[in-house]
Amino acid sequence: MDDARPEAAEPDSLTLLGYVEVRRALADVSLRFSLLAPPFPALGVGALRVLRVSESDGAAEVVAGYERYERYEVPR
Repeated sequence: MDDARPEAAEPDSLTLLGYVEVRRALADVSLRFSLLAPPFPALGVGALRVLRVSESDGAAEVVAGYERYERYEVPR
């Protein structure tokens, strides 16, 4: 994929792109960011991908997650 901005920053066109690409595409929009994480201790592995983009009150709401997660044990 090249470094060009997507022509239309439509929410569906941004799904599964890397976070940096989406941030570039939405550079002129206020952004609310959430990271989706598993309900257990884990490390995100791989690229940070955008899972959902929606618009609300003039801002883009972006939910992202890593390509996979590795569970780890918390030392006691």
